[in-house]
Amino acid sequence: MTLFTLFGVVLAYALAAKSGTLWDARLAAADRAVGFDWPVVLALLDQCPPLIWLLGLAYHSLTMQMIVVIVALGGMGKFDTLRTMVCAAILSGFVTILISGLTPAMGNLFDPARYVHLWPSIAWLEQGLISGLRDGSLRVLDLTMLMGIVSFPSFHATLAAIFIWAFGAMPRLAGPGRGWAILTIVATPVFGGHYGVDVLMGLLLAPPAIVAAQRLTQRRQPCPQPGPGLPA
Repeated sequence: MTLFTLFGVVLAYALAAKSGTLWDARLAAADRAVGFDWPVVLALLDQCPPLIWLLGLAYHSLTMQMIVVIVALGGMGKFDTLRTMVCAAILSGFVTILISGLTPAMGNLFDPARYVHLWPSIAWLEQGLISGLRDGSLRVLDLTMLMGIVSFPSFHATLAAIFIWAFGAMPRLAGPGRGWAILTIVATPVFGGHYGVDVLMGLLLAPPAIVAAQRLTQRRQPCPQPGPGLPA
């Protein structure tokens, strides 16, 4: 997962540097078409600081969720589920990065100065990075400070959905673990600066990634060895 993260983020940066016209207008129009009214949502959320903290912490805890799932599955001996989960995360990660190269976007930006309690989203904080990659002013990458810049689809949503599946293999952790992942999905549009359609597409990528990973990681049964009475 660490190697994938390094390689995947560098690939995302390279694609962002070579991408074409931004898709923000189309993604925003798709959000409006399916009923996402973000100014209203943000105004209501700004009136509830405890909910902001809960969702904000859930969104920024994705790496911790991954660590918990990996350690718990390994500790319980659920190695088949662990292999599938890691493989699904890597497969879906590459897919989201490649799609993002075809559908580049700055993200669902909102100015945090207009609100009292809302935090700046990742998309808001990384505007300069994306602009620098696109106009050529940024060509040196600091491997200690790599940031996720994929908008469509949302890899946060995909990973959280995969974690929901993985937590199902651990009955004692299934309830709180799945709740934690669901909060992350709900928080992604606000704290990740994603469009609603980013999240929906991210969720749709999770099931096929899990199925493909199950097939790739499935252990092959050894061929039966010839024995007494069996033809060689």
